[in-house]
Amino acid sequence: MTVAASLVFSIFMVIVVLIMLRNGRLREKYAILWLVIGGLTIILGLFPRLLNWAAALVGVVVPSNLLFALSILLLVGVSLHVSRELTILEDETRILAEEVAILRSSVEQLQRGAHTEAVVPDTGSTTQTSLQAREEDK
Repeated sequence: MTVAASLVFSIFMVIVVLIMLRNGRLREKYAILWLVIGGLTIILGLFPRLLNWAAALVGVVVPSNLLFALSILLLVGVSLHVSRELTILEDETRILAEEVAILRSSVEQLQRGAHTEAVVPDTGSTTQTSLQAREEDK
């Protein structure tokens, strides 16, 4: 019964990953990892003696201990990968925040410059010159 339950759970997990991938809720580089895990779990569900063979090959007495050890290694690997991605995203976020601050400062300086130009009378502007030229033409 537990073999059938693990098989059903594995198939369900693969279907969920494929749906998330299709809807754009999961990127391809992460989906590959989960699809490989789901595929291996389906294989172990279909051929439960394969775990016994792998445990004997490695020298582990209890096959479930091999499964737990592999699961822990996988979780450590996923954790390390997520930490790496988080570090990259933090760096990118810091750089973007700095760029936004620089752009905001530039916009404020331009706005301050526009306000001072609107207050100071413009004696040699092109609009006044063209208006004077039109009046002379009349």
